[in-house]
Amino acid sequence: MKIIKPKALKKGDCIGIVAPASPPSSPEKITKGAEYLERLGYRVKFGKNVNKVNGYLAGTDAERADDLHEMFEDKEVKAIIAVRGGYGTPRLLPLLNYSLIKKNPKILVGYSDLTALQLAILKKTGLVTFSGPMVGVEMFKGIDPFTEEHFWTMITSKKKFGALTNPDGHQLQVMNSGKASGVLMGGNLSLITAIIGTPYLPSFKNSLLFMEEIEEECYRFDRMLNHLRLAQILSQTNGVIVGDLTDVKPSDTSKPFLTAEEVLKDFLMPLKKPVVSGLIYGHVPKKFTMPIGIRASLDASVQSLSFSEAAVS
Repeated sequence: MKIIKPKALKKGDCIGIVAPASPPSSPEKITKGAEYLERLGYRVKFGKNVNKVNGYLAGTDAERADDLHEMFEDKEVKAIIAVRGGYGTPRLLPLLNYSLIKKNPKILVGYSDLTALQLAILKKTGLVTFSGPMVGVEMFKGIDPFTEEHFWTMITSKKKFGALTNPDGHQLQVMNSGKASGVLMGGNLSLITAIIGTPYLPSFKNSLLFMEEIEEECYRFDRMLNHLRLAQILSQTNGVIVGDLTDVKPSDTSKPFLTAEEVLKDFLMPLKKPVVSGLIYGHVPKKFTMPIGIRASLDASVQSLSFSEAAVS
């Protein structure tokens, strides 16, 4: 797969705002997030359907896909940032014009439900995308300074970032020691598993798999990791990085259960390849932005994850 890097964003550039998944709880989240971008010196363009509501979807599938197409085709727009995740992005995958996206490579940002779109784009085009903060989530309410600094560095700097250092002195936890390198691939675990067996999942051979999850029962978390194992994704990857597991816990502790940590050990420790957990990434205010598709190195022995190249050109 030939990797394509989007061009670095510059002050004064235009950022497109789209809603490929669920609508925000209030339209104010879109406007306030846009105001944040404008205060930083960027121009903003809204997708035509960004304020649509169709049940738990931000408009129909066709409307949401059309907004993505228009933003990629618009020569003025240099980056595209999602309003929020939620549900619905995988419904767009068969509707998208991947040739159009490949011909117009640009920065695409989002996380959670956006994982399916980002992996599909990597598979179909080789374009590097960014699992990072969104307009109607982090940006509208006052983005965490750590999150803010790392995000803007990722999409504006052509320099290799190098080693990631968790904030507040939090060290990565080593499950399996060793060294590995590979292409960073991953995102939200439930969205990775949702597209297994489809034409939209890239090969995880020689990758570094990173994952996070939110609000899942431990037995469902167990089921998803087992899905990765049965699909041979865990055996194909060179190493695994586990981010935040927000509220991945049993709802009824009066019944027998396994903790998320115990489930991780069951599936990841037998791999005999580097595995770490505790990366500050996921559904938390303070987090790294993870470029999907660039090369990285993991040295679990010294609790180190490094980006081996810049994410933009």
